[in-house]
Amino acid sequence: MSLRAASLGVAALAVAAALPAQAQFGFNLGGAKKSSETTAEGCPQGKKKSIGASILGSVAGSVASRAAGKFATFVPIPEVASTLTNAIACKLDEKEQKQAAEATLAATRGDEAGEVAVGSTAEWTSASRPEVKGKSTVLAVNEGPGKGMPKDAKCITVSDVIIVNGEETTANKRMCRAPGSARYALMA
Repeated sequence: MSLRAASLGVAALAVAAALPAQAQFGFNLGGAKKSSETTAEGCPQGKKKSIGASILGSVAGSVASRAAGKFATFVPIPEVASTLTNAIACKLDEKEQKQAAEATLAATRGDEAGEVAVGSTAEWTSASRPEVKGKSTVLAVNEGPGKGMPKDAKCITVSDVIIVNGEETTANKRMCRAPGSARYALMA
């Protein structure tokens, strides 16, 4: 065995010994827990990573960044806050957020009397990224008003579906329209 090979083996053992058991052996002793925390912009943070996963993720991320350029990080823009959920907005760039919001408005516009039909759908395709598209569909017309809304407010349930690079995200949202209001707005 050469001196170089022995040195590499000792270095590898030292790194492995410094990592917690779950990083060394690929399991989590406490069980994987999904974080319900959000970023400052309101975007879901997802799962917390172990030290080993963070190290491997950093290495893989730097290689991918050099190969394909920086990955974009998106935040919800104020103009869509009354129309899109953060689960959807956080995966779309600013132009796509506006397109998704316009689709929601189109699906919830209703007829001349303002009545919205279950199944009303509006689709969109990203003008900025070829692998991004989505649609908004009215799932239900709800009888009861939203929390804090007048008794004669009308509420609906809308489903947003987006596909970003082959990954589908679906978010259902409750939207209400107060009497005299022209549009439905997202309920908290």
